[in-house]
This record gives sequence, C-alpha cells and structure tokens, in this order.
Amino acid sequence: MSVTSKGTLPNPINLMRITGIIEGVSYLVLILIAMPLKYYADMPMAVRITGSVHGLLFVLFMYSIVHAMLKASLSFKHAAMAAIASLLPLATFFLDKSIFDQYRK
Repeated sequence: MSVTSKGTLPNPINLMRITGIIEGVSYLVLILIAMPLKYYADMPMAVRITGSVHGLLFVLFMYSIVHAMLKASLSFKHAAMAAIASLLPLATFFLDKSIFDQYRK
C-alpha cells in the first residue's frame, strides 16, 4: 500500500484493493448512518451527500477492476467476483483473502 520511491502509484491490484476497501466503508456509512438519518431524523441530505460520494467511489472501484485486468492480468473470474462483491455489504472486505492473496508480490 505504500508509494514507491519514484512517486508512482501502487500496482493495479493494490490500487483495486484500496479502492474496494474505501468503497466498502462508504457503502456501510450509507446504509448504517445516512439511511437511518434520512428516515428517523428527517435528514434526507445525509443520503444525498453520502450516496453521491459512494456512487463516485463505486465508479472508481469499477474502473480499478478494469485497470487491474488490463495492467496486472487480473482474471475475468476474479474481476467478476470483485464487481459482485461491490454490490453486497461487507463483501469487499472479504476480497482480500479470496483474490488478493493470489496476486501479491
């Protein structure tokens, strides 16, 4: 997860991992904090803001999956697993054991 001494980005698999974890956290914030605020505290702005941030992070995660397929030879099977995991709460956190261990260098 560290940046190399030349200032380049981490490899595509690590970038996908970082993006997936951040996207997973934003999904949990949306479901566990923003949604209750909307419906129980009458604060719809919480979902609007958190949902927008989560949407952007979701798109970045999808981009990082494609980038990892093209640059780091991530298999289609693993890319599909990552894409499906992004739709399920907590699933992106489990990608580390199921996918990323195979691509660590």
